[in-house]
Order: sequence, then C-alpha cells, then structure tokens
Amino acid sequence: MRHPYQHYQPPGTIPPMARPHQTPNTTELPDYLTDEQRAIITAGFEHVVITAVAGSGKTSTLAWRIRYLLEQGHDPNRMLVLMFNRSARVDFERKLQETTRNLGLAIPEIRTYHAMGLRLYKRFVREGFLPGFSDKILTDQEISYQAWQLTRRLAPEDLADEIRRNKKDFVETAINFIDLVKTTLSPVEIVFEDLGYSDKHRYLIDLFHSFEQWRKSQSRISYADMLYEPVMAIHQNPPLQRLVGNKMDLILVDEYQDTNEIQHLLLRYVAGDRARVTVVGDPDQTIYEFRGAKPDFILRRFSEEFESPLEQTLSYTFRYGHRVALLANHLICHNTGRKDVLCHSHPSTPATGITLHQQENDSDVVLELLQPMDDTSLGNTAILFRVWSQSVPIELKLLAKQVPYRIDAGKGALFSREVQAITSLLMVVSGRISNLPDDDRLDIARQLLRFPHVGMKEPELEQLARFLAGFGTGWHERLLAMDFGALAPMAAKKLRKLGETLAQLVNFRGSVADLITRYADETELYEGIRSLALTHETADERIETIRGFRLYLAGLDVTIEGALEHLKALKKQAGETRRGGALLSTIHRTKGLEWSTVILPGLQEKYLPYSPRAQDDPKAFLESERRLLYVAMTRTREQLHLITRPFGEKRHLDGDQGPSRFVDELCFPLSREFGQWLDNRTTDKAHELTTTAPLTATGTRYASREGVTLNGGSENREDETAPLWARKRLSHAIFGAGSVVGEDDSSFEMEFDNGDTLNFSKKSAHLYFTALNEGA
Repeated sequence: MRHPYQHYQPPGTIPPMARPHQTPNTTELPDYLTDEQRAIITAGFEHVVITAVAGSGKTSTLAWRIRYLLEQGHDPNRMLVLMFNRSARVDFERKLQETTRNLGLAIPEIRTYHAMGLRLYKRFVREGFLPGFSDKILTDQEISYQAWQLTRRLAPEDLADEIRRNKKDFVETAINFIDLVKTTLSPVEIVFEDLGYSDKHRYLIDLFHSFEQWRKSQSRISYADMLYEPVMAIHQNPPLQRLVGNKMDLILVDEYQDTNEIQHLLLRYVAGDRARVTVVGDPDQTIYEFRGAKPDFILRRFSEEFESPLEQTLSYTFRYGHRVALLANHLICHNTGRKDVLCHSHPSTPATGITLHQQENDSDVVLELLQPMDDTSLGNTAILFRVWSQSVPIELKLLAKQVPYRIDAGKGALFSREVQAITSLLMVVSGRISNLPDDDRLDIARQLLRFPHVGMKEPELEQLARFLAGFGTGWHERLLAMDFGALAPMAAKKLRKLGETLAQLVNFRGSVADLITRYADETELYEGIRSLALTHETADERIETIRGFRLYLAGLDVTIEGALEHLKALKKQAGETRRGGALLSTIHRTKGLEWSTVILPGLQEKYLPYSPRAQDDPKAFLESERRLLYVAMTRTREQLHLITRPFGEKRHLDGDQGPSRFVDELCFPLSREFGQWLDNRTTDKAHELTTTAPLTATGTRYASREGVTLNGGSENREDETAPLWARKRLSHAIFGAGSVVGEDDSSFEMEFDNGDTLNFSKKSAHLYFTALNEGA
C-alpha cells in the first residue's frame, strides 16, 4: 500500500507553505492537455515515476507540473530539476519560463548532473573531504595526449605497430574506457571483463590507474570526475551523506532511462529522506548501455530505494500516427524488461505512412525514395543505420547520382582506411602507380603492407615500403625476390602470400568485385583484421565496410580503370562542402530527435539484431537490440520506410542472412490494415473492424483503448496454449526466425530464414524460443 506522502511531513523539514492541501489550487490548465497530463500536473506531493512514450509532450507536462507546485506555495529554492545535457537544460528552462510568464513566480534551479556534481565537489574541497583542484578543467586535447602516452608505454609490444598506425582509434578506446569506469562503483577489472575486450587489451586496466595517478598529481579533474569524485566521497564518508542530503523538498529528473550508477547514487544521496523525487523516462528507449545506462534503474531500483512511488504514464504520442504506434507496440511487447505500457497515437496526431520494402539492394531503394524529393523534403529526411558500415554503398550511390546528403560523423566512406586501402590495391594491380610521384607511391605501399598487416615491425615495414615506392612496376616481383629466410616466419609467410597474390592479379580480367573477393581470400584479409581488432564489433565494422564497398563496385559493371576513374570523381565530389540534403546517421546518435521521413535500411539478422558476443546474455542482448529498432522507428512524423530482404529465400552471399527476426515481430499486415482504418474512420462509422490479417493480443489491446472491436477469422488464431514446437513460426534468441519442419518425441527441427536447419531439445525450448505471429 502506497504511503500517503501528501500527508506526510518529516519533523522540521517541509515548511507549512509547502503542504499542498493547505493552499487552494489556482492553476488553470489548458484544454489541450490529456487526462494523463492533468493527473501528472496535479499529483500529490510524493515520489513519482513517470513512463513517457516517444513524442508524448513530457517537456510541456513537466513545466506545467512545476508551475502547479509553485502556485501551491512550494519554495522554488527547495526544488531542483536535473537534465542530462546542456541543450536539454536550455530547452526546458525556456519552456518553463513560457509556462510561468506574467505570473510573478520565481522558478527553481535547473541543472545538469555534471553542474550539480561540480558544485558538490567544490564544497567538499572547502569542507576538507577532497583535495583542491585546478579551476582549469582538463581539456579533450590534454586527456587525449595522456591517453596516447600511456597507451604507447603500457600496451604490449605486438600491438605497437597497430597503435602507431591507428593512433586515433586507440586514444578513443582509452578515453572511453576511463570514462566508462567512472560511471560505476565497480572495480576497473570488473568493468574490463564486462566490456568483453580481448586479453591483449588488458593494458587498459593499468592505463586507468596510471591516468588517475597523473591526474591527481597535477590536481586536475575531467568532466567525468565532476560526478565520479564527489559520489565516491559521499559513498565512503557517512558525514558527507548527512551534509548533502535533505536540502530539497522536490527533485525532478528527466530522461531517467539513461541513468547510470553514479548518477543514480548522486540522486539518492541528495534526496535523502526529505525530498520527494519525480523521475521521467521510457525504459523502451534505453539504448546507451555502452555508456553505463541501465533500464533497471527506472524499472526496479528507483521503486526499491524511493519507497512506494506513484506510477504514472504519458501513453499518447503527438509525433506519429496509428500505423507506427502499432508497429512499435508489436515489436517492443516482445521484451520482458519493460513497463507494460502501450503507446497510442493521440486523436490530434496526423496519419503516418509505413512501407516495408523487400528488396535485395538497400541503396537502390534509398535512391528511389530520395530522388523525387525537393530540397525541403530531403532536409527533413533521415537514413538511420545500426552501424556505420551499412552506409557505405548507400553513400556512394547518392554521390554517384548527385543526391544531396549530410553525414553527422566523420568524412564519409571514401575517406575510411578500408576504402582507401582497396583503392590503393586497384592502383597497384592496374599499373597506374607508374605515373605517380614517389610520395604517393610510398603511401600506397604503406597501405598495401598493412592490408592485411604483413607482421613486420614498423621500422622494417617503412623500409620495405620505401623500397617498393622506388619502382613504378613489378612490386610482386620485388616481394617474391626477398630473402624470406632472413625474416620472422610469420612475416615471411605473409609477404610471400602478398607477392603471389599480386602476381596472380596483375592480369586479372574479372570484375572489380571479384578481384577484391579473391584478394581477401588469398591474403586472409578478414582474419588479419580480426586478429588486431579491439573488439569483435570493431572487426565486424571494418569487414562490413569492405563488403559494402565491394557491393557498390559490383553494381558498376566497369573495368578496374573505370572503377578508379569513377572513385576519383566521387572523392572529389565528396570532399566538397555539402549543405542540406538527407541526413545519414546511426540510430544511437538520433535519440530525442525526429524527422518527417525516416528510412531504416538493413533490417537483416547481421545488423538488427546485431550478432551477440560469446559472453552476452542472448535474451538481454536481444531486448537491447529491440529497443534500438523501437527508438529508430519512433523518430518519424509522416513516413516510415523499412528495408529488408525478400522472405523465403536461402542466402549465403557476403554474409547476407536474410530478413531480421524483428520483421516478423512487427506484425506489419495487421499494423498497416488496422492503423490505416483508424486513420480514415470518422465518428459516424461503426466502431468495428474485421481484419484480414492475423489478430494479436497487442492489436486487441490497442483496439480496446480506441473503443474499437477488432475481429478476425478463427483460422487466423494459433492456440497459444500449445507447446512452442507446435507453433508455425518461432524466433531463437541467437539464430533468429524460422519454421518448425519436423519433430520426434524429444526434439524438433527448425529451418531458419537464413537457410540453416538445426535440431533442438523440447525440454529446453522455452529458454531460447519465442512464438511469432503467423503471416506477420
């Protein structure tokens, strides 16, 4: 039973004017507010956890909530609003000022977590609990320099050459590792193991400790330390817990699904026993686990540590129509780690179109969608990827057809080291290096010897590159004439193989795509990339970049010479300043944003869901990937385009694994038919629909909320009490979607959409399989 906090006052903490029941409500609420919004605005003075779906108008609701409390007589000096970044703070402050304009009310303090942490840090210094620090916060450049120096000093010798070549990647890895350790109270060794890094990168543990020793010796702090140091101090010193707690009456926290352990602890300590805390977020939009965020804080920890909170919901979206809402609900309801909240399109929300493209080539579909658009429409369109490598063939196709686009990270595909290395290979094989200056030939030689790496130390590799650069032809002959007995066995093997492969390719008459495939196979290129990668995700990204580039070249139907001329023209065009156009971005970068049109390529098993690591919990990983797709789909306002592969075909080309299992879970036929019917119905029509698509429990729940009776033929329904192997479509946590094709007393046989056929035990089926809707 919930404690009646609105009638509870710890002795000597809440001033009489802050008691809601003592002051009559004078707030006049706008007519456009929903009943859910009104309930949140006028809630009693207690702990509250609010689940707010995407596009639910939570900023306006929270602003009216604060106005309501201020008019109730709450002291703004004892209210604190916490935002996750500066832009969110500025936006909310502007909204709050608009909501309280002309009322003569002072507004509460609105801070980011880091600003609050820095204030506490400075106070602890004054109180003598922490040593003083320089007011000059560590810059990104200073941190990068130290990370670089420590990486060079502490990394194992066999990574030395790779570190020199790829300084940026290793520095970013070190910085990110340091920051991630500081989102938790866990020992650095535990964080390292959880990240799944290979043993050759265990030097990162020593690097963290060494960085901290240097930082403290210089009395400097970083952005991450603004939270990490004061929270660690509070955690270790009970007197500090008494010093910082119980100073506020009310604390409001936005985007709580993105909370990490350090932020959660800081909130708990500052709130103490006095403050009533309101947290707002959506567990279904937790996609920053790689930064330490966990849905568990909003799903469980808050309710356990802030006693018996009132649970409220903002379930109406004002962003997208019924069709997208139904797709999103069908998808996310397969997750168990969530609040049981369905998102509903508000009656005032315009319709949103949905299209499922079943095509072999993503870039052709994207081009077909973008080419008819004018500049305004292009500027309001986003193409969102699970990983950057998916963008390679699409970006190159847009360049070739001169369709304007923007990239929100990096320079683009043609400037990646993989694409530049392949271009160098084509230059060597075609004989075009003979006309290049020595410096250009030297760059090409370096790239060739590192693609894959020939296993030489950097000084020896540089010497060999300079030797080759002195010749305009016959590099394969120079390599094969080397004294391999004077080299280390591995380097000798790789150099011999490189020379033999180049010799085979000198007069190659096949397609450019076949040339790349043959080179990769002969030189064991992908194995070489995997051996040097920090994580399997990094390796996959580099390999998929190569495959994406190869896919694009396969569609050109040109000679090697033609390909090089084409790439030269594209690179010149790509280097020019671009303004406007469609946005190319990853899903992780688009949280909180929206566009008129959203295009999602690559609804395939290798991208969404991504391949889990060996140490990942398959169920938890799958739920995380499902949330990622949920966030991507709910960025749209007017049109959503999903691109997958044709169903029912076995495929093994370039690792293509066929349609994503999530496509089944979307229940596209029902979402489209029922959603369109809701969009088009008028008030004088009967509130009943007999659908031709299979019914679902989620669809029926949505219909009930809309006051609609949803009917379907009995042949559409599967017996939900039947054992899993009696269902027509199943999804395996690792292998994806498929159909049961046979069984015996103890096992059943599955044919998966990627063409694999495997046997499974009936006894353990419930641990790995979930049922899918027939015909979805």
